[in-house]
Amino acid sequence: MSMQNNNEVVIKDIKMPFMSMVVFMVKWVIASIPAMLILSVIAGIFATVFGTLVSP
Repeated sequence: MSMQNNNEVVIKDIKMPFMSMVVFMVKWVIASIPAMLILSVIAGIFATVFGTLVSP
């Protein structure tokens, strides 16, 4: 007895004023800055550890 519950949502159109879209994208970019800083720190730590292990 297998029950499948398919509740699919399909978005066909989003109506958004141009300035609202611009403000949304600016907020998105500002929110990505801390994420990039965190990823840079993690990459730096990884590179330091890997470089230390590989160097003679």
